[in-house]
Amino acid sequence: MVNTRLYRNGVLRAEGFPIADVSEHIGDPETVVWFDLCYPDEENLRVISEELGLHELAVEDVLADHQRPKLDTYDSHLFLTVYGVRLAEGALDLTEISIFVTKNALVTVRENENFGIEQVVGRWDANKEMARFGVSFLLHGVLDAVVDGHFEVVGRLDDEIEKLEDKLFDESSDRRELQLSTFAVRKNMVTFRKVTLPMREVVNSLFKRDLGVIQPVMVPYYQDVYDHVLRVAEWTDSLRELVGNIRETHLTLQGYRLNDIMKRVTSWAAIIAVPTLITGFYGQNVPYPGAERPLGFWTSTLLILCGTFLLYKIFKRRDWL
Repeated sequence: MVNTRLYRNGVLRAEGFPIADVSEHIGDPETVVWFDLCYPDEENLRVISEELGLHELAVEDVLADHQRPKLDTYDSHLFLTVYGVRLAEGALDLTEISIFVTKNALVTVRENENFGIEQVVGRWDANKEMARFGVSFLLHGVLDAVVDGHFEVVGRLDDEIEKLEDKLFDESSDRRELQLSTFAVRKNMVTFRKVTLPMREVVNSLFKRDLGVIQPVMVPYYQDVYDHVLRVAEWTDSLRELVGNIRETHLTLQGYRLNDIMKRVTSWAAIIAVPTLITGFYGQNVPYPGAERPLGFWTSTLLILCGTFLLYKIFKRRDWL
């Protein structure tokens, strides 16, 4: 699947043309070319490398899985790796996006279709008048869509953590389900943090003047993206601490409940020990006051009732029962 666009003097002139025609257009300094590849094979990447003169190490990084978000600088182009993220059925779905940036060409390579390139194209079309800023404008649209996706996911993770906090003190909630949900959210937070935290370095590096990527008029727009990146990073760190606190609180509550159960069991054992002591004493094979007479029976029974009732009141007053 290939998407292509051609801008000349800030106006969209063509789209949907073959990648083989790219070399015919990039020689014109007034022309900006963009094309997108979804799960390309090695042969397609070789064609791209020949058309734009891309470095072989950057092409190898596209083929390698699980790259860290980064920005690499080469003589003729920049190479970025970012991740589109979405939350589907309680699990994070990551899409690795590789981006090649030259003076008048932008290439995006997606490992799957879960990150829709249509949202990026929609942002470009919504600001057609800014297309005159070339690659700087196109790259901003891609990064803005990626970071906005991060922002949406971290908001949904925040909602899930709030639900866990509500269940934490709900006596009717399933403790095992709460523990599994907490573990799943914590796992998502660890993965999400790995792909969003390095974005601060990636976006911040684009501001370097020697790279010449960002035109001065586009600086405020990139600053806005960077601000969103910082907010996502700070939000992620705070949620990570909240998940840890929920887990610790859950363990503390379990210990408290176990301690409460032990107090109750111990209290009932103490109450039962009173009649056991008295009946055991009167069951000895020795004469005792009132033995074999009604007075002895009623005396032992009264002691059992009084001792049991006294211990019950004491334990009840201390909230041990």
